[in-house]
Amino acid sequence: MTLSENRPNTPEAPLTVPVRDYDLPDRALLEPEGAAFEFLVWVPAGLTVVLGRGNGEAERSVFAARVLADGVPVCQRPSGGEAVILSPRTVSISAVHRSAVQAPSKAYFHLFNDTIRAALDAIGISGVVHRGISDLAIGERKILGSSIHRNRHRVFYHAVLNLGQDSAAMEAYLRPPARQPGYRRGRSHREFVTSLAEAGFPLAADVVTAALSQAFRRLSPRSFTSFLPADPI
Repeated sequence: MTLSENRPNTPEAPLTVPVRDYDLPDRALLEPEGAAFEFLVWVPAGLTVVLGRGNGEAERSVFAARVLADGVPVCQRPSGGEAVILSPRTVSISAVHRSAVQAPSKAYFHLFNDTIRAALDAIGISGVVHRGISDLAIGERKILGSSIHRNRHRVFYHAVLNLGQDSAAMEAYLRPPARQPGYRRGRSHREFVTSLAEAGFPLAADVVTAALSQAFRRLSPRSFTSFLPADPI
């Protein structure tokens, strides 16, 4: 897929972008039945725009003319946050904790993002830090965003790690998000987002996915006991 050329982002004629129900590989983790803890580390097969639950109409989050002209599929995830791009140059990490006894979302973000940080550090990717509510960054530039969807029976976490996707697709398809973390300071996608490759860590996807899978296999339902309350929240 190539980016459409000579198509100004603004202004646009009124257009309607079709939005699919969430049907990506981690959809099975949203099922109510299953193990107390499961995870999936996966590389998207193609470029897809994924809207957050609260994004409303797709046209408010994407440049509709370019998305339609280039045939970019759009779906909407059940979790919050802003629109993101998945591509074969990214890695998705998804996990679910099925339990009526749950911790605040912040605790899950820290557990899972720390697991990712440790996995990256083990393969020589240094300098990864927590930023904002649920991002990981190198310096002041984001390499991973994550979100959570929860109900009384389970907490579902998923994240997107940028291996080598440049910001051109983000600039072409995604409008500036309505809600931004403070550390973004109004920067464009190009100025705000980086990738592991751009940061000096051009590792193959299979190396990264293997390290992440190994780190998440070390987790179990017992991993949550240290921060769970005595009663359901």
